Amino acid sequence: MISSWCYFVVSVALLIGFLRKCRECTWGRCKNTSSLEGRVFIVTGANSGIGKETVKELAKRKATVVMACRNMQNAKNVISEIRHQTPNGELFPMELDLASLSSIREFAAQVLKIFPEIHVLINNAGVYRPLRDHAFTEDGFEIHFGVNYLGHFLLTNLLIERLKESAPSRVVIITSKLLESGVIDFSNLNGEKRITTKRRMNPGYCNSKLANVYFGIELAKRMKDYNVNVYMVCPGFAYTGLFRNVKRSRFHYILFLPIALLFLRTANQGAQTGLHCAIEPSLADESGHIYRNCELYKCDKEFDPEVALQLWEVSEKLTAAKETAK
Repeated sequence: MISSWCYFVVSVALLIGFLRKCRECTWGRCKNTSSLEGRVFIVTGANSGIGKETVKELAKRKATVVMACRNMQNAKNVISEIRHQTPNGELFPMELDLASLSSIREFAAQVLKIFPEIHVLINNAGVYRPLRDHAFTEDGFEIHFGVNYLGHFLLTNLLIERLKESAPSRVVIITSKLLESGVIDFSNLNGEKRITTKRRMNPGYCNSKLANVYFGIELAKRMKDYNVNVYMVCPGFAYTGLFRNVKRSRFHYILFLPIALLFLRTANQGAQTGLHCAIEPSLADESGHIYRNCELYKCDKEFDPEVALQLWEVSEKLTAAKETAK
């Protein structure tokens, strides 16, 4: 009897392993391993998850990486970890809190002072908070709108002239497939209206990821004559600390386990498409598109360029980005 159960368990484990390997083959990997020596990258949220793995991959390729992190001790720990794996690359930890417009301005000023060139900006950092938390940024913005979208909007605008001067350069904006559940409601950008629907995972998060795509579309349009390419990236469902603020019971984790075994990517696997868009030479003539699994992603949602323009203009007013960049 025990022997039969052992055969059954082993068979199931082998089947799950085989199915996962099949799925992994569809996720894609960045195949470019060329040296990035002399190229300067900025990665937000670089001390954990996909950001951390992106920094590791860039360091292996001898890049200079500015690690934009809220927690400097965590950033230093990551550098120590990377140095046990590779001596390559130059790593500069710098403090950035995307929930604070003043922190963003201070960070950008320091970067512009230290680095005469910036070749790639990877807007990776993100936050996910349950709606019941009613969380806001230091400046009073709904946390998802403020951090995931508005903070990166301001940061990019503060650095865009240096990116133009350093061309060919790139901006990579991490979004999510959940953008397809998002809406841009200009009367509710800051979550003023009470949420009445339960159909979406988290409206604030979904909306912020859709805003990122509209941001990328408008930015690509504005940068088309400056050799600054813009890519929006869905990294896939990856195991990171994004959902650390969501409390679940053990029962939920048990139910989730089969899904995780088949669909959940490692943070390194989740970093591959962003890395691909940041360094792959064959994408030099592409801009303003969404990528997933290291290839173009055909989104079911249609994007209105008028919405992209209006969102840009509203965001400029909310962050005073135009005046600050002068």
